[in-house]
Amino acid sequence: MELYDSEEQQVEAIKDWWSENGKAVILGAVIGLGGLFGWRYYQDATIQAQESAGDAYAETVQALNTKGLDASESVKAFIAANADREYSVLAALQLAQAQVTAGDYQSALDQLEWAKANTKDDAILPVIALRAVRVKSELGDVDGALAEISTMKYAGWEGRIAELEGDLQLRKGNSEAAYTAYSEAQQATDASQSIQYKLDDLAK
Repeated sequence: MELYDSEEQQVEAIKDWWSENGKAVILGAVIGLGGLFGWRYYQDATIQAQESAGDAYAETVQALNTKGLDASESVKAFIAANADREYSVLAALQLAQAQVTAGDYQSALDQLEWAKANTKDDAILPVIALRAVRVKSELGDVDGALAEISTMKYAGWEGRIAELEGDLQLRKGNSEAAYTAYSEAQQATDASQSIQYKLDDLAK
């Protein structure tokens, strides 16, 4: 640190430094405060947007439950308007379920494939993937469904994946392959209670 001989030299040095750097200090303070208030505004705006999307999602699902597929266009509009939020994926799943109930499997598969490609939640991805496989098999593409399920590797879902593979093999008439898949499913930690019944039926 530079030493000064008198207070006057120190004052003059401070004046010179401020003259050279004062604007930068003020600008930095303004930017810093602006960033702080800007971040708080962003957080508040994000929370408000999420709450609005949540309310809109609840209304959309209610319309779907009340009107069925007559509400399809409003559901699709919600999905398009909220494509960057997970609410859109949930809405797509609800719409797909309604379409399956109505027997419109192709539209349901389209919704499920979109949801699978756009979800950011790893926890819901296996649910979407398995539903898509089931719908694909309902469209008659059992071989495609089997090919897809053979690539699935979701931790904690081994039993459900193997059971669905068994269902698909049985649908093709491959009883031996179905029994093998069911037996594998029975050994998994997520095995369903229906596995033993399916194995017993095949053993008859």
